[in-house]
Amino acid sequence: MKRILSLLVVLPAASVLATAPLAAQQPVTSPVSQSVPVDAIEAVVGDQPIMRSDVDERILQEQQSGRVLPEDTTAARAVVLRDLIDEELVTQKAKELKITVEDADIAPQVDAQIKQVRARFPTETEYRNALAQEGMGTPEEYRRYLMDTYRKQATNQKVMDQLKQDNKFLPVSVSDSEVAAAFSRDSASMPKRGATVTFRQVIVAPVPSPAEKEVARVKAESLLAEIHRGGDFATLAKRESMDETTKANGGDMGWSRRGDNVPELDRWLFQLPPDQVSPVIESPLGYHLIVVERSQPAEVKWRQILITPKIDSADVARARVRADSVVALWKSGTPFDTLTKRYHDFAHHEETALLVPFVRDSLPPSYQQALTGKAAGDIVVFPLPWTQNVPKFAVVRLESVDESGTRSLAEMRQYERSTLSEAGGVRRYLDGLRKTTYVWVNPDLAGVRTGSTNP
Repeated sequence: MKRILSLLVVLPAASVLATAPLAAQQPVTSPVSQSVPVDAIEAVVGDQPIMRSDVDERILQEQQSGRVLPEDTTAARAVVLRDLIDEELVTQKAKELKITVEDADIAPQVDAQIKQVRARFPTETEYRNALAQEGMGTPEEYRRYLMDTYRKQATNQKVMDQLKQDNKFLPVSVSDSEVAAAFSRDSASMPKRGATVTFRQVIVAPVPSPAEKEVARVKAESLLAEIHRGGDFATLAKRESMDETTKANGGDMGWSRRGDNVPELDRWLFQLPPDQVSPVIESPLGYHLIVVERSQPAEVKWRQILITPKIDSADVARARVRADSVVALWKSGTPFDTLTKRYHDFAHHEETALLVPFVRDSLPPSYQQALTGKAAGDIVVFPLPWTQNVPKFAVVRLESVDESGTRSLAEMRQYERSTLSEAGGVRRYLDGLRKTTYVWVNPDLAGVRTGSTNP
């Protein structure tokens, strides 16, 4: 019999076959002691025995992994024995499904486990002595044992994945009382709900000066003249376009449908004949040259050259003043829709109302910092990173703030129901396997019957 103590190995529990959490509050005391008892057979699945030592080892592993077992030793052993029987049933199913795991698939995990264990001993001699003392034999035998253990776990996981893919685990009905009981059992170990916020915003973008717009327009006109003289559109896009997303691809914008772009572009995209270059088109994004390469109903494939006017510090300062004006108007009662129509940066597809709760910690850093300590109804203004190393300004009003806390049954009801339903489907399938497989349980050793004997 091998005894695996905490200083030697911590293997992951076979969670793929766990069908439901356990309700007990305290772990059972480990049955492993310094005096090694005579081993005995606890169960037989097909032609494979499950030994008392197997149950002892699994109980210790479950305790080390944090699983809560029944306080009563007999009940705990029955639970673990059922898990081992389930695993063996799945292992034998692998043969039928011709599922195998190669050494190369598990060797990295085994080597990492051995490295972790070996690091706990100053010398090779101490390591070898510890292995021998705990019944693991030599380092070579220990490695073979780990390979067998990880292979079985990996094989069983592949079997369960295959069975799930084949829809063998049919969901079972779950009552409201079962959901409530599961939530009551699990709630203490659930992670806390993160603080969430909802908000509306007006994004104010800097507007270039008339002089800079004229410089950009003249640049676009010169490129159009170069194309008319025989210049290649894609080559010029790679050289001159300021759309960094598509520049490397010669301005290739892919396929677009009506409404995908600003109205100024849409009007030309769906009236230009293929291969004809547009005149210079002005939009809130800058100055465009476009060419349609292919068209089909309601969709075109096109390229563009985009020239954007330079934005300087004075433009940024003016945008900040406009953002402060939005704050004042909003506080004075100006309707949100009115503010967005006049000030919001729709050209860059910025969102306005974000009323689905966002976990505060998942927001971009600029939002997290600006919203810290703010309450529902507060309005804040702060810069957002943009292009040309210049910012936009976000004017944000918090609509709701929900601080972190314990999750409620209402929040977790669907999750608990789904989990129980899936687990019930797995349990029903495994019970079906038992009916077609010889399973014998020693009542004197198991204490609690975990299944019927099939002759």
